[in-house]
Amino acid sequence: MDVTTGAKAGPRASTVKRVTALSLLTLIAFVVVGRLTHPGDAAGLGTGGLGDFLTGTGARSVPLSQVGVNELAREAGHARVAVNFTWLLYAASLVLFMQAGFALLTVGLTRAKNAGHMFMLNFAAFVIALIGYYTVGFAFHFGGVAPVANLGGVGHLNGLAGLGTNWGFLGTRGFLLQSGGSYDVGSLALFMFEVVFMETAGYIIIGAIAERISFAGLIVAELAIGALVYPVFGNWVWGGGWLAHLGQTFHLGHGAVDFAGSGVVHATGGFAALALAMVLGPRIGKFNEDGTPNAIPGHNLGYVVVGTFILLFGWMGFNPGSTLGATDLRISVVAVNTLLAACFGAAAAMAWTNWRWGKPDISMGCNGMLAGCVAITAPCAFVAPWAAVLIGTVAGVIVCYGVWFFDHRARVDDPCGAISVHGICGVWGVVALGLFADGTYGAGWNGVSGTVRGLFYGDAGQLGAQLVMIMVNFAWAFGVTYAIFTVARRFMAIRVSPEVELEGLDVPEFGAECYPEFVLRTGRGGHGTVRPEPSRLVSRPAQGEADGDGSGLEFELADELVELTARRVLELVRADGDGRG
Repeated sequence: MDVTTGAKAGPRASTVKRVTALSLLTLIAFVVVGRLTHPGDAAGLGTGGLGDFLTGTGARSVPLSQVGVNELAREAGHARVAVNFTWLLYAASLVLFMQAGFALLTVGLTRAKNAGHMFMLNFAAFVIALIGYYTVGFAFHFGGVAPVANLGGVGHLNGLAGLGTNWGFLGTRGFLLQSGGSYDVGSLALFMFEVVFMETAGYIIIGAIAERISFAGLIVAELAIGALVYPVFGNWVWGGGWLAHLGQTFHLGHGAVDFAGSGVVHATGGFAALALAMVLGPRIGKFNEDGTPNAIPGHNLGYVVVGTFILLFGWMGFNPGSTLGATDLRISVVAVNTLLAACFGAAAAMAWTNWRWGKPDISMGCNGMLAGCVAITAPCAFVAPWAAVLIGTVAGVIVCYGVWFFDHRARVDDPCGAISVHGICGVWGVVALGLFADGTYGAGWNGVSGTVRGLFYGDAGQLGAQLVMIMVNFAWAFGVTYAIFTVARRFMAIRVSPEVELEGLDVPEFGAECYPEFVLRTGRGGHGTVRPEPSRLVSRPAQGEADGDGSGLEFELADELVELTARRVLELVRADGDGRG
């Protein structure tokens, strides 16, 4: 009964009391049960031991002989490799999820009229590049990498073609994951991890060729990346090839060292993207007749931010997973260095844009985070946390200047900043290893005794090896990609027609719009926006805004789009009228 009104408590109040009482009784029961019962092996100290070994082998005891010791050692080795397999496949799954991040990032940084096209490019890139890598790329890349101790040796991958010892150029085992006995658990675990690394290089180019490449052109590009451009250079650094052995042939430190791919993955993708962007040419309206650039803002900054966080999450598999095993405890250093470089890269980019324009720029802040990730990818296992902070900070500034340089000086149209983020910052990461590697890791790396040290820790030769790697990387990735597409455009349309580009690529290329129920228009420009000349774009000032101040919203409304929208509105009105009737 309510003491103030004299009314009886309603059914709702009674229900609340019952639920509260039941919750308290349940809590008391949990406490009593927890105190009266004893836990099992809660700390895990007693789980796994001799009994498990005897059960697994069917033996009654371990004989005190060499046979018994060997059996125990075999079981311990099997468990070690099993742990490494689990770690590697988990890390591969994280890197695989980066595809979603790349898709959101590139779609958000481009215009709404091409959103469906951009999503499809990211989807198809994964499929096409994987086919190329599965068929021949993996064999070219890792066909001669054996042994890999963390994965049980992968002894079947022992074919390396070249000019003798230390001069390998191409792997020869593992075609179709079948040749040379490569249908093997260790080889397949390695493939699963490495194929998603290759996919990363394949995604990178999409950011630079966005909004103008044809689907046929994309297929050629992704096959080239998956089957030739990426795996061949990867072999030279990671597959036992000649760059890895510069320490033995020319006494340049430990040879070319790139822990997780600032050069092998990111710079390769960035250099290939530069070649493609140059062959394709800029988007319509990007540059005026005098060469000055026009900003063409993306349509969804939300996609950009979410995509960036997904990529950072995936990088926790990308870099730490490159230990190829959880039994290498350096994974903690790698993970922390990656996170530090990412955040300081983002902070540096936000500070730079705030200094330049008075406000931090959202998209450049995200690119700064990715730039920090890219730059730390090569040296992440070899440097201290303070060096990771410095490397990420420098990368965050470099990417801002890089985007400006390609827009205003090189006049290369890179819609998503992929060349600056991955190409330029990938180079910085390779150089940073040659400067800051502190000698705490990498004993015996690439067959050279001692740990890996950079210039500031006494080994100028390591910096020399890194510089040689960069020059070869650019010559190969840029040169081969440029040559392939210079020839390809003579026989096929690698770029869509101007009419299709102006309309938007969704329907002409794939027959469906990503946003079919919206009238698309450009939004306000971001920092440094330069409005296109009236002769270049059909523009109309928004109603109620002055015509002469150039700050109004600009609409790119094709006549067909206006007509289609009017038709849909009339259909909806008629349908509503019929329903009411």
